[in-house]
Amino acid sequence: MTPTRLFDLIPYQLETYDKNIALSKKKKGTWESFSSLDFKETVDKLSLAFLNKGLNKGEKVSIISENCPEWNFVDMALQQIGVISVPVYPTITSSDFEYIFEHADVKMIFVGDQDIYNKAKTVSGERMICSFSVLEGAVFWEDFLASGENGSIVELERLKAEVEPADMFTIIYTSGTTGRPKGVMLSHTNVLSNVLAVASIMTPPAGSSRALSFLPLCHIYERTGVFCFMYLGFSIYYVESMETLAENMKEIRPHTFNTVPRLLEKIYDKIVTKGYELTGIKKGLFFWALNLGLEYDPAKNMGFWYDFQLKIANKLIFSKWREALGDEVLQINSGASALQPRLARVFWSAGIKVCEGYGLTETSPVVSASICTPNEMRIGWVGKLVQDVKVEIAEDGEILVQGPNVMLGYYRLPEMTAEVLKNGWFHTGDIGTLDGEFLKITDRKKEMFKTSGGKYISPQLMENKFKESVLIDQLMVVGENRNFPAALIVPSFGGLKDYCQHKGIPYTSNEEMIQKPEIQEKYDREVEQLNKYFGKWEQVKRFSLLAEPWGIESGELTPTMKLKRKVILQKFQSQIERIYQE
Repeated sequence: MTPTRLFDLIPYQLETYDKNIALSKKKKGTWESFSSLDFKETVDKLSLAFLNKGLNKGEKVSIISENCPEWNFVDMALQQIGVISVPVYPTITSSDFEYIFEHADVKMIFVGDQDIYNKAKTVSGERMICSFSVLEGAVFWEDFLASGENGSIVELERLKAEVEPADMFTIIYTSGTTGRPKGVMLSHTNVLSNVLAVASIMTPPAGSSRALSFLPLCHIYERTGVFCFMYLGFSIYYVESMETLAENMKEIRPHTFNTVPRLLEKIYDKIVTKGYELTGIKKGLFFWALNLGLEYDPAKNMGFWYDFQLKIANKLIFSKWREALGDEVLQINSGASALQPRLARVFWSAGIKVCEGYGLTETSPVVSASICTPNEMRIGWVGKLVQDVKVEIAEDGEILVQGPNVMLGYYRLPEMTAEVLKNGWFHTGDIGTLDGEFLKITDRKKEMFKTSGGKYISPQLMENKFKESVLIDQLMVVGENRNFPAALIVPSFGGLKDYCQHKGIPYTSNEEMIQKPEIQEKYDREVEQLNKYFGKWEQVKRFSLLAEPWGIESGELTPTMKLKRKVILQKFQSQIERIYQE
């Protein structure tokens, strides 16, 4: 059979692969697994429980939980009867919960744990709340599941047959960098077309590979990725938490996983920090290998001498990197934001194939993806356009997308939909270039700004470069309508501690350290060094060091780790003003 709706992936997997482990999670120290047959039987029973509850096609149910098999069970069960899922980030505010529940007219809510339940309960009204763990006041999901035991399979099959590929199956509220979240309406065709396109370029063997999942399922990037893993018959393992990621990686020894550049940056910085802790010949070998890797280009013939050295570096140094990832990774998919080219180079040189892609919630999400073969890998580009997706570059450089993956529109926002869907093309708001089928992202259209001298500044490009420093964790370039660019810098406090230890500078607190003249001078030199990569009008002339990292809960970052520029500008207005008054 060929799947035409997303819930068809369950019988397709059962018929094609019949997995002993389709989904797995760790519970009380033991991995609890569900076979393809378990998956199908649980989803069918859950669909019947929803029907028994009186839910009808087109009504909405919200899922707010960390990743777990139960998330997939609810998602697929709703799809089979035409009920629309509304996944929500657990980390957003209760006021955003309330807005989404009301705006989408949510009828029921599924939550993962006590904290999420407490937050949802305050704004849930009379809505029924089910939970994936036993919580006082909530209906345990297994008890709800049991209510479907005596339902009619004949009726369920009739309702499944009525679900069309073009029907909306989910509304995903994008956090956005400004304003209230928008509900992106996606159909089965939107996402399934993307699943099939991505599956056709995946490297790990179908039917026998293991995938690790830790990015939020409420985001379309991981959700489409997991659907793709299901289609390919991969066994999907959900990590216990981000704190246990390294441990779970060694246990499962995954062949693939999806990630964001932020995590790869942290892994890289941790590796470099450990390198600084080495002494003598070991330290020399480490940085020799690292510098060798930073020159690597998988698509180029690097020459006999380079290849010979890289072989030695892989045996002595990079083999340990691969061991930390389980030693069997064949492909890592990076998305959601820009990947620093140096990270792509060094990981590929170490035999860790990081493939960058590009997309948006509105495009289900993949527009382009790097092919995981050396000759088709372009460092600094976001890969080739995926199957059935077309891209045009507008006169102002904006990327326009057309294809079966483009959303139905924004829920109950026709005017906003009309602003981005014009003449059959979705206007992404991103600036880029196209070379044949290869796409490159250069900036966000709305984030580019002019200085008072009329010069355009592309902040993302600059920020990505500056974050290559082991002393810089986060950075935002400012200067719209000002006479020069400046920056707010959140130091990498781990890197700063290492620097202080190396220089014999006593480390007290983050707040005190960023005030010290010798630390300010170090950052002056760091900024001066990185400024060399930019034109004179682009260079950061002044900056302000901040003592606290930006986060999701503190409001400066979206759940996909993008900067909320307007929030940061407002929150740190006094620091910015001081920069320009000096």
